[in-house]
Amino acid sequence: MVLMLTCGVLVLFGIAAVVRWGGLGVQPPVDSAERNDSPSAGLVASRYLWYVTVAVVSGIGSGLLIAGAGGRLAMRLLAATAGDAAQGRETEAEQIVGRITTGGSIGFIIFTGLFFGLATGALYLVLMRWLPLGRLGGLAYGMLLLVIAAPHLDPLRPDNPDFGIVGPGWVAVLVFSALVLVHGMLVAALAGRYSRTLPSPSLRRRVLVAYVPVLLLIPAAPVAVILVIVGLLAVGLSRAKPVIKGLRSHPTAVVGRVVLAGVALVALPGFVSAVVDIAGEHT
Repeated sequence: MVLMLTCGVLVLFGIAAVVRWGGLGVQPPVDSAERNDSPSAGLVASRYLWYVTVAVVSGIGSGLLIAGAGGRLAMRLLAATAGDAAQGRETEAEQIVGRITTGGSIGFIIFTGLFFGLATGALYLVLMRWLPLGRLGGLAYGMLLLVIAAPHLDPLRPDNPDFGIVGPGWVAVLVFSALVLVHGMLVAALAGRYSRTLPSPSLRRRVLVAYVPVLLLIPAAPVAVILVIVGLLAVGLSRAKPVIKGLRSHPTAVVGRVVLAGVALVALPGFVSAVVDIAGEHT
């Protein structure tokens, strides 16, 4: 009971953050590398570290509060509504329906928050320039995650055998869809808020403390390696002025929005099919 109450408080905190900060866009420091036509390699690397830190805070923060704690609450709800026949059965993750363990719950929240959260935080910072401004941007990002990613990864993967155990299916669709939407909105809200707090990297103690969240990448060593490689590529591309000018141009922004809309439209039938399949599951 205490564990579920704690998860509920975490989810409410995440929703409150969306309400309070959902309209904030990401705001780099005044000395942003993007405002310099010929930034030094050090300045580009510094700005890249700034963006990575914002991604870590917004992604992992939302992952812990919504995908982690919210996901745990959703699984408990589905177990409770599944009926007596489902109790005691083993899920795909080798968990027992109806049995709540503190260790298993904490492990799920941390794993989901670290890996899924980090991925969605990084993806948001890549896509945000092509999303609408304000609160609509967070909602649009949540919808992209829901339509494009959820049916193929989780939590709306139709071939997940758990939907044949817990349910009803329509409850699973409603609950998990809401979680994905709120998760995307919270990523945007936390990114906007922390971007206003995080200064440019320096050796001052107060600034170093603000970059401590980057240490959360240590358990995700492969992700950290990928980020380092991307950072080196970013520094290299910053030397090519035509490339930078092209990336910042209005036509590129228009193309980016069209591509995102196109990908979402292509993925929409698969999403609808997944929803229909899951909603039709009976316990």
